[in-house]
Amino acid sequence: MTDRLMLLDSASLYFRAFYGVPDTVRAPDGTPVNAVRGFLDIITKLVTTYRPTHLVACWDDDWRPQWRVDLIPTYKTHRVAEVVAVGPDVEVVPDPLEVQVPVIRDTLDALGIPIVGAAEHEADDVIGTLATRAPIPVDVVTGDRDLFQLIDDARDVRVVYTARGMSNLEVLTDASVVAKYGILPSQYADFATLRGDSSDGLPGVAGIGEKTAAGLLAAHGDLPGILAAAEAGDGMSAGVRAKLEAGSAYLAVAPTVVGVVRDLPLPEIDARLHPLDDKAKEDASALAERWALGTAMTRIIAALDAV
Repeated sequence: MTDRLMLLDSASLYFRAFYGVPDTVRAPDGTPVNAVRGFLDIITKLVTTYRPTHLVACWDDDWRPQWRVDLIPTYKTHRVAEVVAVGPDVEVVPDPLEVQVPVIRDTLDALGIPIVGAAEHEADDVIGTLATRAPIPVDVVTGDRDLFQLIDDARDVRVVYTARGMSNLEVLTDASVVAKYGILPSQYADFATLRGDSSDGLPGVAGIGEKTAAGLLAAHGDLPGILAAAEAGDGMSAGVRAKLEAGSAYLAVAPTVVGVVRDLPLPEIDARLHPLDDKAKEDASALAERWALGTAMTRIIAALDAV
């Protein structure tokens, strides 16, 4: 079997699990464990379907880094529950999910799946770095379109896209992005910069939507090429040039916010999946009993046994 690294956008997946499994699923002490069970089932499906040999749970050590906010103050503003003077702001997370996150981390530890985050950076940046430096093919699992910028057929980097649900997973390649948006994955960050994204608080350039952004990129290649053409008065209408000029302050900083970091100084990690030994199985089973994880734990242990 060819080695393949799978990178999980962990928060994206445990939020999906939380909303996909009823919160009536609880541990003996009454703690909800629907997200924990759902997250384990998601990993089981991913491992059995795509057969990765290596797996990393990438983590938001800072879901809204200040350096991104300094550049675009509206970045993820609508998701802030509490502004913190020193350290990451508090994200809006339902209380029944928040109490489960430590259990999810304990469960990953028990299964030998490494959790990797980076101070002052999002999981996207961890994923970008690990995908860039990986010497083997990579599957990025996410419901976040921003990570389409990492897709690269030449390096066999794909996105397993979860937005339509775990029963309708899409494996996205260069051709998929071209078919969806009329651009290459390498152009996606510039495309998102121009179009904006309300879910991340990115305003985009007023008056430029997906069709215009794709057309500009097709004609001029990338954002610097578009801006050079606009300055020269070449290859676009006066109206589009005026819109780009009006958005010049935003365009000067947005690419840094939208682009994922690909060169974080992350430590070397052993991400290879392996069956659990007897002691690890006992520990995982004890954790499952404590939190009433039931067959969700049984299934993932069986999936690891088949690696």
